[in-house]
Amino acid sequence: MDSIEKLTAGFKSFRDDSFEKQKSTYENLVDLGQNPKVALIACSDSRIDPSVLLQTEPGDLFVVRNVANLVPPYERKGHYHGTSAALEFAVQHLEVEHLIILGHAYCGGIRSLFEKPIQGSEGNQFVPPWMSLVKSAYLRVEGTLPDSSDDVKARICEKSAVLVSLENLMTFPCIRQRVSAGQLRLHGWYVDIRSCSLQVFDPVSQQFESVA
Repeated sequence: MDSIEKLTAGFKSFRDDSFEKQKSTYENLVDLGQNPKVALIACSDSRIDPSVLLQTEPGDLFVVRNVANLVPPYERKGHYHGTSAALEFAVQHLEVEHLIILGHAYCGGIRSLFEKPIQGSEGNQFVPPWMSLVKSAYLRVEGTLPDSSDDVKARICEKSAVLVSLENLMTFPCIRQRVSAGQLRLHGWYVDIRSCSLQVFDPVSQQFESVA
């Protein structure tokens, strides 16, 4: 069975098993529309599947995925703002109550910050500019831990990138307004799939604390 056959077989299995068991749930989601309380920004990494990691039900999460789970700062220039459009939809239309940045260990996007780009390569047109969103986190780590290994620095940078995205969320007027009104809470999470651990950023201690 090749990769595509595996996917279509998976859908058939879903239709015959999970869908049948939760048919009324899916019918309600169609008839009544989605009403998730949580929006989550996750990485596109194939190893990080929020619905699997968090064991959620259909309709629980509004998920946005991109390279390195980044949030760009609010700006209206340009033409295509996929992540920003998704945030606007989640906050303004769905009126979610929680917004989570889900960072993770062994992130390829963060790792690319520590690697020299291949000169003249057409495979580096979009990732480097996107990752420049967290260049400040990279430079801070390089400046404070110049003698540490790239692996050690990458783990720290992964968490720092979550904090940069949390800061960028507050540059969006609609998010800032709802946070100020107590209608929306922002969360920074970090998962390590090797140790299967979850850490949550505590704004009081300014540290990521283990919760699971």
